[in-house]
Formats: sequence, C-alpha cells, structure tokens
Amino acid sequence: MFFKTKEGDMSRSSKLYNKDLAPTPSSDKKWGWFEIFNVWANDVQSLFGYTLAASLFLASGLNGWAVMLALVLAGFFIMWLVNLSGKPSVKHGIPYPVFARVSMGVFGANFPAMARGIVAMFWYGAQTYAASTAVALLITGLTGIEGEPMLLGMSGVMWISFIFVSVFQVYLFWQGIDLVRKFLNFAGPAVYVVMVVLMIAIWAKAGGGLLTEVGNIFSGGERSGGFEGLGSFGAFLAVFSIMVGYFAAVVINFGDFARFVKNEDEMKKGNLWGLVGNVVFFSFITLMITGGTIAIFGEYVASPTDMVAKVDNLLLTIIAAFAFFAATVGINMVANFVPPAYDLANLIPSKINFRVGGLITAIFGFIIGGLWVSTITKMGLFPFVNTLGAILAPVFGIMITDYYIIKKQKIDVDDLFSDSTSGKYHYNNGFNGKGMLAWVLSGYIAVGTVWPNILVFGLDDFFANLGGGGGYAWMIGAALGAIIHLAISNRSK
Repeated sequence: MFFKTKEGDMSRSSKLYNKDLAPTPSSDKKWGWFEIFNVWANDVQSLFGYTLAASLFLASGLNGWAVMLALVLAGFFIMWLVNLSGKPSVKHGIPYPVFARVSMGVFGANFPAMARGIVAMFWYGAQTYAASTAVALLITGLTGIEGEPMLLGMSGVMWISFIFVSVFQVYLFWQGIDLVRKFLNFAGPAVYVVMVVLMIAIWAKAGGGLLTEVGNIFSGGERSGGFEGLGSFGAFLAVFSIMVGYFAAVVINFGDFARFVKNEDEMKKGNLWGLVGNVVFFSFITLMITGGTIAIFGEYVASPTDMVAKVDNLLLTIIAAFAFFAATVGINMVANFVPPAYDLANLIPSKINFRVGGLITAIFGFIIGGLWVSTITKMGLFPFVNTLGAILAPVFGIMITDYYIIKKQKIDVDDLFSDSTSGKYHYNNGFNGKGMLAWVLSGYIAVGTVWPNILVFGLDDFFANLGGGGGYAWMIGAALGAIIHLAISNRSK
C-alpha cells in the first residue's frame, strides 16, 4: 500500500508512513520558546532529578561550588547538543525516528528508535514509581495509613498510588499532544512556585543550621558511590558527564518536540532559558533543601517524599505531594511517553499509531515500575543512569556527524518515507551497515565503561582502574560513535 504526497511526485510506503510520523505542516507549528521552556522545566524538576542532583553534591567529594559549576556547564553543553539535534526537526517537521533514517537507513532506523523506546520504558517505569510515592505521601498524610510491604516490596497504599498514577498518565496522553502541552505549561511554573515554598518551609524549620550545613556541603568531603579513586578533575568530569547522561534520552529525541516549534530562534531561546536556567535554579533549590534535611534530621534523606514525611506537617505534605506528582508526571510525558509512542509507530506505521505506541509503553513501564523496589534499585542510581545513557550516546554522535558533516544538512524528506531501492536512504535493503557497525562498536565500549567485565583486550582493566563508575559513558559513547561513523562512511553520499 502506498500514500501519495500532496505534490504527487513520490510514493510513500505504508511501512514507513502514517500521519503521526508525517512532517508537521507549518500551520501546526504552534510552539514557541515558552513551550520549550516548560519541556525542560518538567524534565528537570522530577523526584529522580532531585535525588540525582543531591547525590552528586554529597558523593563526589568535591567542593559544592565545583559541583554547581559542573552542573551549569553540563546545562550549556546539553543546550548545544539539543540545538544540533533539534534543528533538522524544526526545519523539516520530522520526529526523531524519521530523522534517524538519514544515517541508519529507512529500516535500519528501527533499531536506534526501539533502543530509545526501550530506554524510555525503563525511565517511564522508574518515574511512574517515583510519582506514586508522592501520591502515597498524600494518602498517608491524610489518613495515617502506611501499610506493610505486601507484594514486590510495596505496601497496599503504594500499589494503589502506583496504579492511580499509571491510569492518570494514560488518560493524559490519550487526549493527544495538545493536552500534554497544556499540562506541561501548567506544571512547569506551578511546580517552581511550590518548590520555593517547600524550600522556605524547610529553611524556617532548620533555622540557622541550614546555612551551616550548606557551608559543609560546599567544603567537599569523602568520595563515594563510584567516585572513589578519582582526583578532583576526574570527579568534576564525572559529575559533568553523569548530568549529561541523565538528559541523554531527551537529547537524542528532542526532534519529537522541536518539530512543533515555529522557528529555530524560538527553539534556541527556549533551550537557553528552559534548560540552563532550570538546571541552575533547580540545583540551587536542591542544595538548600538537602542542607535543610541534614540540619533538621542530622542525616541526608535521599528521597524527597521521605524527607517531607519526616517533617510531619500536613500542609507541607499536601503542597509537596502536589509538586512532586506534577513534576514527575511532567518529565514522564516529556522524556518517556511521547518518544516511545513515535518510536513504536515507526516500527509498524500501518498498525501502530501514537496512541497505541503510548499504550504499549504504559504496559511495559507498569511492569518495570512494579519491579522497581524489589529488583531494579539493586543496580544503584549512578550505574542505572550511566548504562541507559551509554546505549543512546553513540546514536547521537552518528546522527549529528552524518547530518552536519556527511550530508551537509541536506535531506530529501520524500525519500525518508520511500522504500524504493533507488531512494537515498535505502542503502542496502533499507539498512546503512556502516552506521549500524559504528553504533555496535561504540555502544559496546560505552556500556563497558559502566560494566568493565564485558570488555576485552585490556579495556576491562583500563576502565576498571579509571574509576568514576562509568560516569564518562555518555561522553565516550557519543565521541566514538561520531569518530567511527565518520571514519568508515563515504562523505560523498
């Protein structure tokens, strides 16, 4: 089955085309800088993001100002990356899995698209569980019922909360991208208002001890959590790279949102204020709240919901539950729901549309989230973030090198939806073997920086002795993907 373009000059294969994957027409490009700002606001302000940022301050052993600098520099670096990955989607209106066809082939793109989808399913489950802890916090605060673990390490209250969040998210995305946009525009600013209120409340309860604890955090300390054995510069680079790896999923598929933006200037403005601004502000709030919990309880409380429960103030509980729930659902919509919906649609366009793809994501994410407490958390926070980042990093390096250097920013959009053997992106039976090889080689090494025992030829010892717990995984993977792809590909194509 084939679809005719509006111009009627090229056939579009049902194996590659449906209305969700089709280029966004200019009339539907309604997003401006504010929508992009709120994409990043929701991406930054999650429970998982809070825990990661606070852990970096406390585990790296660096002076707090150095950690803050690493986070800010990571924000600028990520902004540069998403400006690169977003530009072709703004220009041509195509989502990430369609853009991946340029470098991987019209059918080969299914592999990086599904890799992104699988990573998103893992993150979706993790973030759904995180959001459910906010609902459980509210239920316990209002009823006093906590419950004992009954299944897979979760209590009845937790399971009720987890199911509620799962259903709510399915309802939200089922209404379409416009309602998702409205939710993000509401949640982004609202969460910041609530987070500032929470910070002030913690500060008031901590009193003068807060500034003392913040000063202690800024003085540095013993390294832990995979930072052992690193010097100051190595730890600084690891903090920088871990933060980049945390955003790796959105970096690679930023085109899924950029395709709706009016022009490139609006995208860049939204990325500057939305990404860098949110990283700076959220990191500051995280630092102050972290210092407050130490001042109040005499110890670091990793989970924000556990921290609020310890404060034992009903009004604060209600405010915090709202903030954590909205923030975490927001990031799930941005990073973990919309992207795999497109990625799965790209797999079988004639059978799977945006809604069906999202529903499949929800089902797999529900399973992963249900296993979060009993199984997945045993991996550890930093290895989890670094492993998922390492899988996707080479794809980014390959796509960007291919588009900007090999293809010189020229795309034939019609050929992206054609399975003709004469199509520019058909390569060999629809697969670009050179791009696939570059991904396999660089991805193997990148994942090996996190788990050195899978490597050979002395690389296992090298990365095991390097330290950093695989904190450099994203940087190494992206760089190797770009270098290998450029070295083995024909620049004339």
